Amino acid sequence: MMTRTLLKFVAWLTLAFIVFATVSPIGLRPHDFLPVDLDRALAFATLSFLFVIAYPQHWKLCALLMVLATLPIEMLQYLSPSRHPHLIDAAIKAAGATIGILAGWLVHTLYARRSAIRA
Repeated sequence: MMTRTLLKFVAWLTLAFIVFATVSPIGLRPHDFLPVDLDRALAFATLSFLFVIAYPQHWKLCALLMVLATLPIEMLQYLSPSRHPHLIDAAIKAAGATIGILAGWLVHTLYARRSAIRA
């Protein structure tokens, strides 16, 4: 139970961080060593993975919301004059979200099967 609560907290915290990184001025955006498209895809893969693992009973809804949320999150960049939203960026984020959803579903399914075998 505690693990599930922690996963939910981390998932929502990750979403808040991604929205902050998306909307903040370019100078406040976190920088790393990865190419920007890979960075976007990995951020949404991680986010989607966390939500699917945190809410496994609602993984289909999480999947739908994570993919659909990429466009409005990208459009939030209109709020910052130093940022420029692009449809291709939303598509890259959606592809990353899809990978995270599949990974989360696979991990949950394998864990559930392993737990069923032990029972």
